[in-house]
Amino acid sequence: MTPSNPHLIIAAGGTGGHMFPAQALSEVMLRRGWRVTLSTDARGARYTDGFSHAVGVRQVASATFARGGVAARLVAPFRILGGIFGATLRMWREKPDVVVGFGGYPTIPAMAAAWLTRTPVMLHEQNGILGRVNRLFARRVDVVACGTWPTVLPEGVEGVHTGNPVRAAVLERAGAPYMPPGDWPMSLLVFGGSQGARILADCVPEAVARLPEGLRGHLRIAQQARPEDHARVTEAYRRIGVRAEVEPFFRDMPRRLSEAQLVISRAGASSVADISVIGRPAILIPYAAATANHQAANAAGLVDVNAAVMISESRLTPDGLAQAIETILTEPAAADAMAQSALSAGVPDAAERLAALVEELARKGAA
Repeated sequence: MTPSNPHLIIAAGGTGGHMFPAQALSEVMLRRGWRVTLSTDARGARYTDGFSHAVGVRQVASATFARGGVAARLVAPFRILGGIFGATLRMWREKPDVVVGFGGYPTIPAMAAAWLTRTPVMLHEQNGILGRVNRLFARRVDVVACGTWPTVLPEGVEGVHTGNPVRAAVLERAGAPYMPPGDWPMSLLVFGGSQGARILADCVPEAVARLPEGLRGHLRIAQQARPEDHARVTEAYRRIGVRAEVEPFFRDMPRRLSEAQLVISRAGASSVADISVIGRPAILIPYAAATANHQAANAAGLVDVNAAVMISESRLTPDGLAQAIETILTEPAAADAMAQSALSAGVPDAAERLAALVEELARKGAA
């Protein structure tokens, strides 16, 4: 690859919800002969193991107003301004062909620099409601690509539905045959984002304990849990005699998804996309504190086609969750129909759609 190859800068915040679709786009653009640079912060850099070694990783100075004490929030604007200044100087020198932002505070320097240097720029919103940073730039970019449809956009802003890009490892399992539940070992996969979710650590083992013994005996559970919850979740399953793998993070999530009879998950956009593309029944528990309740909007697509059951945090109880699990795992035909409905809602070519928009922007910028 030579410097004459077109150059894409991808800016993504430091969570899996931003980084996984960014990784998916990078994979497609590399195959199309582009040079790709990832702009993120120290948190985002933790996710770069999944990116190709051909992707240049650039850590930028950024900050968030959502975490830290008073001192950290007072310093945040100066860190962001410093990041914008540095990114603008680099962009003047490098003259990238396109910049794509996936949301999160670490995208501010690259997105602002693209706007200041008049570089073609696009944002991708994974959720059904724009995040804070994407809302800030929605009127200042050339294209707003939407992963969840419909997406609530500011008045006068039009979106393009691309779907949420999924990684190559997920695409390899797309539409994997589903084995409906029955009188054999069944896999129950539980995850709540890249670092798990405490409410799932509290509720899922209690719900499994309330299942009929015959059903419970067939279960094999894999559950993501925070390190501080690991011991008690492991002990809870040991106490009720259920085989369980409990880890802070599963690096083979696509395989586990494809082998699951049922998924219990938060409703992050990337999680919903992975579940849809592989095609599995799900119980979705949206994160109540998510900005503008956007996880409920994410879940709606699967719920509307009867591929998932949604339980709000305020209504989540071990008894209610146990009933939902039992209903799905004791009705094989209905579970199979849920899996097929999930598959029908997936957009496996989302990364290709997004890549086409990138190349169209590049052509317009060069004209």
